[in-house]
This record gives sequence, structure tokens and C-alpha cells, in this order.
Amino acid sequence: MRAVSPRRSDGEASALVVVDMLNPYDHDDADALAANVEPVVPVIAALVERARDEGVEIVYVNDNYGDWNSSSEELASRACDGRRRDLVEPLIPPDGASFVIKARHSIFYETPLEYLLRQKGLGRIVLTGQVTEQCILYSALDAHVRHIPVAVPRDAVAHIHDHLASAALEMMERNMGAELDDSGECRLR
Repeated sequence: MRAVSPRRSDGEASALVVVDMLNPYDHDDADALAANVEPVVPVIAALVERARDEGVEIVYVNDNYGDWNSSSEELASRACDGRRRDLVEPLIPPDGASFVIKARHSIFYETPLEYLLRQKGLGRIVLTGQVTEQCILYSALDAHVRHIPVAVPRDAVAHIHDHLASAALEMMERNMGAELDDSGECRLR
């Protein structure tokens, strides 16, 4: 049985959310992840550009890697100094993008993201970034329990394990009512 997409009364305006793309790629699964990130970087960069052109709110949510004093600039700098600068530079947060630091898998867990979305009248999110079977999945679930509709462009999320990513996308669509499209068909507004 497919879940019905939840609706909020806050409005249907959307935010493009870029998850964990400021990554130094110095962790255990970094090589496997980086191989899957390579093809999605230009897709996410194009979505960010499209969002800017269409006046859609852009929100970067990134792991702080245990550094509670870090800023978006510091995280971006550390990520660019990491092993895969080529995967980070094209996705440096543009001027005007909101930035939220997270410490765990979900973009909502102990962050001000829900408050930010409410304050800006945003009732839907488009999730992009990494890791499909972890942070993207858990964030989609947390959005679902908050009655925030979610879209996930399949070609704008990266994974570590193919089979887990496929299962995660299926769960998001079937159990959470997430809209799954390719980025070219994904509605940003």
C-alpha cells in the first residue's frame, strides 16, 4: 500500500535542501561514496542554479563532524582541503542560501530546520545530497512525521551501497509518499 503524501497548512512553497555535500571524504566508506557522488555533483549544482533562477529557497544542511564552533565557511574550507575538492567546490553554498548544522543523520534532529521552514512559509522540501540510505532516508522519514511533503530527485542523491539505496528510495516513495522523479522533472516550486 502506498502512503498518501502528507500536506501542511503552512503553504506549498518549497525549499531545495542540499544535505552533507561539504564532506572531506576522509571516513571509512569515503571511496565507495565518492564514486557515487561524482555523477550527482553536476546534477545538484544544476538544481541549485535552477532554484536560484526560480527564486526557490536553498537550504544547506551539513554534518558538523563534531566541531560545534564551525561555520558554513569553515566546513566548506575543510571539505575543500580534503581528499575530493572536485566534489565540494561546485557545491559551495551560494550567497543567500540558508545553512543549518546537524550532528546526526536527520536534517531535523536537534536542528532549527523545522522552525526555519515555518518562518519562511515553506511547506515542502526537495532533498538532494548524500547518503541516500542514511541521511536522506532518515530526513525523509522525519519530514513525513512532521507532515512535510518530500520530493527526492533520484539522480541528485548519492549512496554507498546500491541495494540499500534502491530499498531506501522505494521506502520513501511507498511508505512516506515521497515524490521521486529525475531532476529534470522535479518540481522545485
